[in-house]
Amino acid sequence: MPTIVPNLWFDDQAEEAARFYTSVIKNSKILGSTRYPDAGQEVHGRPAGSVMTVEIDLDGNRYTAMNGGPEFKFNEAISIAIECKSQEEIDFYWDKLIEGGGSHGPCGWLKDRFGLSWQIVPQELHELQADPVKAKRLMNAFLKMKKLDIAALKRAAEGGS
Repeated sequence: MPTIVPNLWFDDQAEEAARFYTSVIKNSKILGSTRYPDAGQEVHGRPAGSVMTVEIDLDGNRYTAMNGGPEFKFNEAISIAIECKSQEEIDFYWDKLIEGGGSHGPCGWLKDRFGLSWQIVPQELHELQADPVKAKRLMNAFLKMKKLDIAALKRAAEGGS
């Protein structure tokens, strides 16, 4: 089976983003980097010797961060989800990822300072959604939240307020 590695396109912050993500996500590390060569200057337009890609491992998931220039920006069409075991984990990742200029979004979504979208969700969300009656109540609560509150979601699923 082939290896699938998501490629994250940055203007020129790939190295900074890689350091940031590996400092926030536990069990993560920078695997290596490549630099732009002299060759192809007329196409890539990046300074020779500047960072082209940074390979990172985020808790067992490999990504490539690439300095590709300003042509493309992140949007919500793709996001990285972190399934958390506790409210403490949700709070930790939420606070760390919006640090330095990120923004809160609806329903457990946020954008980090680089514009990448993240979903910070409880692991038990899928289980809570399994029952259609509970799922409806859960959705009504979920849609009103920014950062997700596990206790409030559980109360809502059970019919409490």
